[in-house]
Amino acid sequence: MKYLPAILGILVAAFLLFMGVQKFGAANPVFAYIAANSGIELFEPVIRLVVGVSEIAAAALILLATFTGRLRGLGALISAGATGGALVFHLSPWLGINAPVAFAPGGGYEFSPMLFMMAVPFFALSLVLAWLDRDALLKMVGR
Repeated sequence: MKYLPAILGILVAAFLLFMGVQKFGAANPVFAYIAANSGIELFEPVIRLVVGVSEIAAAALILLATFTGRLRGLGALISAGATGGALVFHLSPWLGINAPVAFAPGGGYEFSPMLFMMAVPFFALSLVLAWLDRDALLKMVGR
């Protein structure tokens, strides 16, 4: 039990870094698809970049806590917010569980439920990590 927060933290941070770095560079099929279906052009690229920054910031806070013992709970809450937001969009008509994972060579998208299937356990792991660091989180808010 002593090493559980560190192990979970490294696992969640690795996932966040993997997902976060994909938000930079060229257009992302998920955010382009949401923008097209919702009519809100802000999703691509603005919200894509904000989500990428939040995922990388959460990973940095979690990894920093692995070595300093601080801020892991805050990183876990940011992670839960990012992955929870992803789940909300996967369950919305704008994206769906079977989401675009790549742009198809002839135009359009290639779809897979894999992004949803990854978001569910990592949302749960983020909540567990925040729960494990609940005392530090409560100290942050003065309780």
